[in-house]
Amino acid sequence: MLVRYGKDKNGQPVKKAVVYTKDEHRIPIEKIDSDAIRIIERLKENGHSAYLVGGAVRDLLVGNTPKDFDIVTDATPSRIRRIFRSARIIGRRFRLVHVVFGPKIFEVSTFRSIVEGSVGNDFGTMDEDVMRRDFTLNALYYDPIQEHVIDYVGGVRDIRKGVIRPVIPLDRIFVEDPVRMLRAVKYSATTHCAMQWQLRHRIKKNASLLSPISPSRLTEEIFKIINSGHAFDIVSEALDVDIYMYLQPAATDLILSDREFEKNYLANLKRLDALNTVEREARLGKKLLFLVKDFILSLTDWQKEIAENSAAGELYEKTWNEVRRFVLPMNPPRVELEYAIRSALREIGVNIRIPKPPRPESGEVNAAPKRRRRRRRKPAAPKSDASE
Repeated sequence: MLVRYGKDKNGQPVKKAVVYTKDEHRIPIEKIDSDAIRIIERLKENGHSAYLVGGAVRDLLVGNTPKDFDIVTDATPSRIRRIFRSARIIGRRFRLVHVVFGPKIFEVSTFRSIVEGSVGNDFGTMDEDVMRRDFTLNALYYDPIQEHVIDYVGGVRDIRKGVIRPVIPLDRIFVEDPVRMLRAVKYSATTHCAMQWQLRHRIKKNASLLSPISPSRLTEEIFKIINSGHAFDIVSEALDVDIYMYLQPAATDLILSDREFEKNYLANLKRLDALNTVEREARLGKKLLFLVKDFILSLTDWQKEIAENSAAGELYEKTWNEVRRFVLPMNPPRVELEYAIRSALREIGVNIRIPKPPRPESGEVNAAPKRRRRRRRKPAAPKSDASE
């Protein structure tokens, strides 16, 4: 084990981080995307430091295969853009760089400062950047060239102990970004690391901070759960710490009031996880089915309804409106939610086509005017030399 030293304000050497060598961390280099390594090599060749950071390092240490490989560097976004032709800067305030390799996109960020706490956008040093990371298991840096893990905060030790511990003080971590509560729950489910009692207590106490979070951001988090392969564990944990009500309030109400619905809902989450195991790239609507099917079943006596109601379009529209309210604040693409609704209805023997909006008659005032076909003009004949 190596030690990385820095200097204190008096210029005296002080221990900054522990450095784990490949014999100590045992990360298999073949599990790392070769293009991610190439990006780090290019940054180093141009005089910059660069590391894999966050979830990729965590997953490699716990034995999972990373889905994404995020990179952090001391190079500024404009400098990164000059090094990589395929790079584009995104974000107005919190600027990042996407480096494109064929169908793959790698997120490259610049070390951030702690001048404005954990949410500011000033560039800083690696020593500062680590203190902005949410939990110790996400605050690890990996150099795939030297095959070293740099650990400022005891993250490797916490992973080995199976503990989730915050880097940012508890009185600030969720106030500055409430979505970190969802991340803590996800990490607990996907890494099998336990949240400390103080952390669980703080999440329960601060759960209401999720209330003003935008529907688009909550939708993104729900999609991550749906696609994780650990939906059952994540939702079970989220229910236990009182935050699932902010992701799916209608479902939470039914879970807390109806034991049978709770049993079926959680069973369907296990089926969703099984689907992700064998068909990870399945369309979103196929996965949403597992969240809405029991609610749809509970809406009415479907066989009686279809026998008595000849207006299939009206019946579908009512079902759509009920399901749309049920999944709020999640806002999935309409075509995917419609796919889930139709699939659920087919499973219970009800086959309803989605009604198409009626076409206006040609005599109606609101009928769209027909577009006239424009005649293509013949190109003018070229001038002769004599006329020039």
